[in-house]
Amino acid sequence: MTAVINRLACISLLAALLAGCGQSAGRYSIERDRAPAGGVDPASVPIVVPRPVVRTAAGNRSPYTVFGRTYHVLSTERGYSARGLASWYGEKFHGHKTANGEIYNMYHASAAHTALPIPSFLRVTNLENNRSLVVRVNDRGPFFPDRIIDLSYAAAVKLGFADRGTARVQLDAIIPGEDARPAPSREARVLSAANSPVEKLYLQIGAFSNPLAARETARKARAYTANPVFVTSGSASGGAPLHRVRIGPVGGIGEARELSRRLVAAGLGTPYTVAE
Repeated sequence: MTAVINRLACISLLAALLAGCGQSAGRYSIERDRAPAGGVDPASVPIVVPRPVVRTAAGNRSPYTVFGRTYHVLSTERGYSARGLASWYGEKFHGHKTANGEIYNMYHASAAHTALPIPSFLRVTNLENNRSLVVRVNDRGPFFPDRIIDLSYAAAVKLGFADRGTARVQLDAIIPGEDARPAPSREARVLSAANSPVEKLYLQIGAFSNPLAARETARKARAYTANPVFVTSGSASGGAPLHRVRIGPVGGIGEARELSRRLVAAGLGTPYTVAE
């Protein structure tokens, strides 16, 4: 797993720079990284709400060098936008310190980035299925030229690529409290919808390029809910056809989580809430 190498590189080469990676590799009881044995319920992952932050020197020393390459920490995340490959890291590092001294929790939506100031917030969109969520950047890495971000295992589950290890993503910085930032993330819209009579909540089961697969998934899902189950057709980024299977509207976050648990237990994907 490339994420393991990324973390090990951080441990061995950034000991003098990053508080979270300043301890020896011997502190880890697991030799190779892995997903948690019990998996992660997507509905249980706490939503990240961007809030004003206070930054310290922890994790923000600049420049720093890894594998002979020098990295500079940005003075601000304002305007940051990038597209590239994401990976994830999991149980090996769960409970240990991140670059700024916080405790890594693989069940929360967090991330490691080589250049963004710590902490900061990003909206991450999986370009292969159009899922998105907000993560909190509190770690350094990945230190390979073909990776732009390392996500927590829970974030990878929410974005639908935990079983594959990597995915192409779009990154957009979020400045807490500013109206002139990019369009709000799906997760933020869910929070808004939970307190608004205007927007409605839906549970998305999956997105398929094959319309027959989408219709078959919808057929199976109807056995687990009395709510409407339907397929919406559109395009993914890049123009490829995409058929999304949704349930709803549902009565709120609580109902969505309970229904999500039933669908996951039935093997019907990794559902998540959307607001419209």
